[in-house]
Amino acid sequence: MRGRVRFAIAALGFGYAFLYLPLALVMIYSFNESRLVTVWSGFSTKWWSALLANEAMLSAAWLSIRIAVVSASTAAILGLAAGYALARAPAFPGRALFGGMVIAPMVMPEVVMGISMLLLFVGVDRMFGGPARGFLTIAIAHTTFAIAFVAIVVQARLADFDRSLEEAAMDLGATPWATFRTITLPLIAPAIGAGWLLAFTLSLDDLILTQFVAGAQSQTLPMRVYSSVRLGVDPQINVLATIIVVVAAGALIVSGWLTQRR
Repeated sequence: MRGRVRFAIAALGFGYAFLYLPLALVMIYSFNESRLVTVWSGFSTKWWSALLANEAMLSAAWLSIRIAVVSASTAAILGLAAGYALARAPAFPGRALFGGMVIAPMVMPEVVMGISMLLLFVGVDRMFGGPARGFLTIAIAHTTFAIAFVAIVVQARLADFDRSLEEAAMDLGATPWATFRTITLPLIAPAIGAGWLLAFTLSLDDLILTQFVAGAQSQTLPMRVYSSVRLGVDPQINVLATIIVVVAAGALIVSGWLTQRR
């Protein structure tokens, strides 16, 4: 028995080390004095100051944040509608097809999605003179795959929802819309918030899909980082990675907390 426990602890420790030790090293070397990212020469915060003075990186970060907010908010609204339809209207015609289309972006390779979105935007631009590829096209593309994550979270929350609360409200004279607005929506708000945070995180770090739909003048933070590391890893990348890890971890923690909240 003790041998099994030790083996389980060792396997768990190896798994955590394999996953999180590289992230820990990146965060440690963000305070490295040397420009060489693999040689520790002392503690320093000069690369943090250098990143704050890097206008190109900050501009890309601001663009990514704006895109993430817009796409996550849009995905939260559309995902709420899709999740509500899947949970509360299980027998409508074409439900299986609709459900498959909702979750398809989760399993579809991003390369395939990127090519399809690129062809769509190019075709729309040629036929109707649509907007140039940039902020709007990236936000639409991110919304497309983020809807699935919001819809699944909302559907899971509605699966164990106490319908007697809604029935009591309607027995007291509330209309279906008033019941949804005053009873259902506040109770599933944590799930919507969790889906929004998840969509925000996914949009913030997306690279492959963004490269297909971004224009020449629209470079998001992942695109900027990727173009930088191809010429060698700058210590500022370690600082940026540390910030992203902290923000993403915080978003996931809040998302998990909102999902568990009732």
